[in-house]
Amino acid sequence: MIPWIQAIRIVQIIFGLIVLALTAYVISTFYDSWSISDTVNYLLFLGCWTSFIAVPYLGAAPIFFPKLAHRFVIPAVEVITMIFWFAGFIALGAELPPPRWCHYSTCRALQAVTVFGSFEWVLFVVTSYFAIVDLLHHRHTGESAQKTPHGAHLGV
Repeated sequence: MIPWIQAIRIVQIIFGLIVLALTAYVISTFYDSWSISDTVNYLLFLGCWTSFIAVPYLGAAPIFFPKLAHRFVIPAVEVITMIFWFAGFIALGAELPPPRWCHYSTCRALQAVTVFGSFEWVLFVVTSYFAIVDLLHHRHTGESAQKTPHGAHLGV
């Protein structure tokens, strides 16, 4: 059975890919003022960062590469990614017009990006909390990372 944290990692990758696809769609519409927005480009970066760098590292390193899963790096990547998502969805939400004025496809796509970005932020808040609790637990007890029945280290 998959641990619950791995299920959250899968959802984080899916939401990151959704944000990546929607922001790529918005950027591909050259006739729209949103196509050149720094906020949209930042959210495109966040989709790539989350789906291809942060979550694969957070999910695979503690299990398959325990030497790369340093006990301070895991919470740092979690918290940094959480802050990135918070800044991204708040910045985009502040730039969007009210829903009653949003009648074209790129605007609606950006509304969806804001929603998925906020969900992504909530997921990273949860995983960051458990990563910090795990770090503090190991710090107080002096234990190394917890081991699974297979002998792999779980960083979170």
